[in-house]
Amino acid sequence: MQTVQIDWAHVEVGQELEPLVKPAISKVQLLKYAGASGDFNLIHTDVETAREVGLPGTIAHGMLSMGFLGQYASQLAGTSAFVSELKVRFAGMVFPGDVLTCRAKVVKKEAGKIELQLGVEREPGKALTSGEATLTLL
Repeated sequence: MQTVQIDWAHVEVGQELEPLVKPAISKVQLLKYAGASGDFNLIHTDVETAREVGLPGTIAHGMLSMGFLGQYASQLAGTSAFVSELKVRFAGMVFPGDVLTCRAKVVKKEAGKIELQLGVEREPGKALTSGEATLTLL
């Protein structure tokens, strides 16, 4: 598993951090996420149902990409900090087969805290899910 972590002593405002690349979204992953989240809406697991409501096919749960950003922020925090705040906005659909990249940029650094601008993208520069996170030193 790929891991990333902030070097608190050397991180600078404006710095883009090492991205986290997630493996391609699979149908099995969507089925497992449906069970874990309790969201059994068939647009996430059944192609026919998804197409009946006007989608091109099944789509991933929005909260799955939010979970990826939470995982990424937590890895960036490492063992010496924690994610004290996480906010996201959904801007696009995620489909089975998509390889997603989580990106972060440092927007503020103060004593014991770092604020990040986050995004999950399929294509560079086009966030499907965007947000902010605050990491706080323990």
